Parts: sequence; C-alpha cells; structure tokens
Amino acid sequence: MTSLPHALNDSGIMLGRNLRHTLRNPTTLFGSLLVPIILILVFVYILGGAFSAGGRYVDYIAPGGLVLTMGYGVASTAIGVANDMAEGIIARFRTMAISRAAVLTGHVAGSVIRTVACVALVIGVLLLMGFSPDAGVAAWLAVAGLVVLMAFATAWLTVAFGLAAKTVEGASFATFPMVFLPFISSAFAPTGSMPAGVRWFTDNQPFTPIIETLRGLLIGTPIGDNGMLAVIWCLVMALGGYLWARAVINRDPAG
Repeated sequence: MTSLPHALNDSGIMLGRNLRHTLRNPTTLFGSLLVPIILILVFVYILGGAFSAGGRYVDYIAPGGLVLTMGYGVASTAIGVANDMAEGIIARFRTMAISRAAVLTGHVAGSVIRTVACVALVIGVLLLMGFSPDAGVAAWLAVAGLVVLMAFATAWLTVAFGLAAKTVEGASFATFPMVFLPFISSAFAPTGSMPAGVRWFTDNQPFTPIIETLRGLLIGTPIGDNGMLAVIWCLVMALGGYLWARAVINRDPAG
C-alpha cells in the first residue's frame, strides 16, 4: 500500500505534469476566459437594459459571471482526463508503483489552480467595466473560499466525467450542464420575474444559492440560507464526483 508521504509526492508530480500541459497549451486557458468575458460584455452592454435588477446591472451580473467562468474553466479538465484515458496514459500509470489517487488529485489540483486564476482575471475585467463591490476584507476572504470550494467540487465532477466518457468528444459534451445551468439561475435576471415552473427550478438548482451568496458578499444583498445551501451543494458535488471517479479508476480494465 502506498504511504501518505509517497501519495503526496506522487500527487505533486502529477500536478506538475498537469500545469506543464497548461503552459504548453495556453489556448486552453484562453478559451476558458474568452467565452465568459464575451457573454458578460453582451449581457451588460447589449441586453442589460432589458432587465430590471434593482441597481447597476454590472454589479448584479458579476457573481453570475464568476460562476459561468468556473463552468467553462473546468470543462477542459474533463477533456484532459479523457485524452489521458484514450491515449492509454492512465492505464500505464495503473501498472506503475504510484498512487492511483495521485493521478486524480493532480488533475483536480491543476483544475482548481486554473479556475481560480481565470476567476481572478474576470474580476479584473469586471472592475474595468465599472463593477463596484462594497465587500470588506472578511467578505472577500469568504468569496475566495467559496470560489475555491466550488472549483474543487466541479473539478471532481469533471474528472469523473472524463474517466467515464467513452470518447474525448463525449467528455466535452458531459460538462454541458456546468456551462448551461448558470443561464437558468439568478445569474442574469431575478428569479421573481420568471414563470412559476421555471422559477421553481432556478430556485432549487445548485448554482442559484452559490450566485446569491457571492452577490450578498460582494454587493450586500440579503443572503438568507443561501450560504448554507451553497456549501452543502458544493460538498455534495465534491463527494459524488470523488466517489464516482474512484470507482471508475479502480475498475478492472479487463472487466
């Protein structure tokens, strides 16, 4: 059995491999940023006038833009894992004296680092567009903690998607809910203006409490029980993704 120090060392090696791949292929990082930024620009400068958000629209949309960025950021993780599966690299790792968990944690840690970097850059773009948060130091720390927690949770889910997908194209499509669900949440318009059925879904899907918590921390809107729900949803996604990924990687390849 692999000891904890060896597992940590193996995880560090896998993380280094993952980050080197990102540096050698910066278009992946660029693609994760480009679409969310374009969508934010379109909503603020073209469609924003049609929404009544009770304040400056760029302030209202900022939390949703951050969640959308996280969705696009982790999509490349599933593709990277599926590529490793298709090229036989993960099968090769299974035959070597390294921790199987390290293969997964390397992808997860790399995904979290890329996603947090993308979120930081998008916050910079939002500030240039006039976003004016009134959060104090404690609120910003809470925002950072929730961003890291959500990045960690979605990374485990997308790693599981990549392992379970039959093809690289299938892995790319499997992450579609991550980028689609923010559009049917409170990210771009208050849920109170939506039809009853749509409103029920938007109020009870995982991204709405995360967005409302970020909004409350950044611009001072009421958070209510959304903070607790946001943490619970992140923990559920992380645990579900971890258990699913571990089951797939421990499966007998000949089975």
